[in-house]
Amino acid sequence: MKRKYVFLGDINSINIELIIKSHSYLKNKTKYILFGNKKDLSIYMKRFSSELKINEIYDPICFDNYNKNYLNIFNIDDISCDKSKNIFNQIEIANKLANLSNVDLVTLPVNKSILKKTENFTGITEHLGKINKRKTIMLMHGEIFSIIPLTTHINLKSVSKYLKKTYLKKTIEEILFQINRSLYNFNFDRIKFLCYNPHCSESDTLGNEDRTIHRVISPLKKIFGPYSADSAFKNIKLNELFLSMYHDQALIPFKILNKKGINLTLGLNFRRLSPAHGTAKDIKFKNRADISSYLACMEL
Repeated sequence: MKRKYVFLGDINSINIELIIKSHSYLKNKTKYILFGNKKDLSIYMKRFSSELKINEIYDPICFDNYNKNYLNIFNIDDISCDKSKNIFNQIEIANKLANLSNVDLVTLPVNKSILKKTENFTGITEHLGKINKRKTIMLMHGEIFSIIPLTTHINLKSVSKYLKKTYLKKTIEEILFQINRSLYNFNFDRIKFLCYNPHCSESDTLGNEDRTIHRVISPLKKIFGPYSADSAFKNIKLNELFLSMYHDQALIPFKILNKKGINLTLGLNFRRLSPAHGTAKDIKFKNRADISSYLACMEL
């Protein structure tokens, strides 16, 4: 049976609803331990009128006293009245235990704006890279196709700073290395790089950025392109991977066309997965949360 750690993330969200609604399906398929504050979990469950009970786990590495009929949680007490500090502390502890046990870590969404108030935070992918002192890469994996943006949560005007041969070559080499690692067992049939400018710069009349991309990827046998982004997603073959220079260029078609997207982190010593959506706090307690992406994380 699979084993997973599930970081509760921001409880002002649909996160706990996802867990409650999925439990009856998952309990005979996956052993999973929640990481977060037990009191917060209990309050949410009462508000959601859940009949599930909570079982506190004291040794999450050994899964001692695990009970599949309960929600099993490794309690992490609050260390501050500052919500962001508590979330960062929970991430730190979950990361340490995932490294020690080599158990998959599923992180549920957080509100980035809250965490940015106390730390230079751009996302959990980048934060895990920082605390593990490793280069991390965000791969969005879908049932139809997958994508990797070479830059993630940065201001769009800053993207051009990364269109340098040395950065592109080093980053693409790292992507290929991590894809070939055995952690996720990927076997992409084709990797396509998207053009930076509209219509691939129209013979350099819109800029020379796409010429730079072409020079970097042309010696590589596994990467093709660059392809004009406005037509690249028309005729997709299953199991294709698209590389883009910036976040929304690839994330928009990914989220529209894939219904079971998973956010994966490459570069760590353990598998980190997350649903491909946000906190959706506007529908909290309304029993409208779509569990498909969360289930895809738990079943991978």
